[in-house]
Amino acid sequence: MSRSSARGQVAPEVALAAVFVVTAGLALYAGVAADVLDALGAGREREAGQRLAAQTADRVADTARVDGAVRPARLAAGVADGPAGYRVNATLLTRAGRWTAGPAPPARAHLAERRVATYLGPGRVRPAVLRVRMWR
Repeated sequence: MSRSSARGQVAPEVALAAVFVVTAGLALYAGVAADVLDALGAGREREAGQRLAAQTADRVADTARVDGAVRPARLAAGVADGPAGYRVNATLLTRAGRWTAGPAPPARAHLAERRVATYLGPGRVRPAVLRVRMWR
């Protein structure tokens, strides 16, 4: 084996440039990976909120329902039966009117809708849409 002092040596500027390029690449990769993971987490949180809103809509409808038809006067009881730590707004829409219970929802609230039968009086059961909005 020959011993050469010129073999395997690189100019210090080139070595520093290589270290800089590798470091910049790793930083860029880590930043993109963090953004992707944050986006996935936000998507999962949104989906979980929508599932909880759907369950809350079912619960509100069940609480407000008497003899198979939702009663507008019982919407407040349904809203009070919402999940702990969340605020709930329920709106019942028919051609005959609109009933709302709960605080005004923000634009970012999760929304779930259900088609329900609504009792409007003796012999008056009409189709309606129950909209339930839920937020923290």
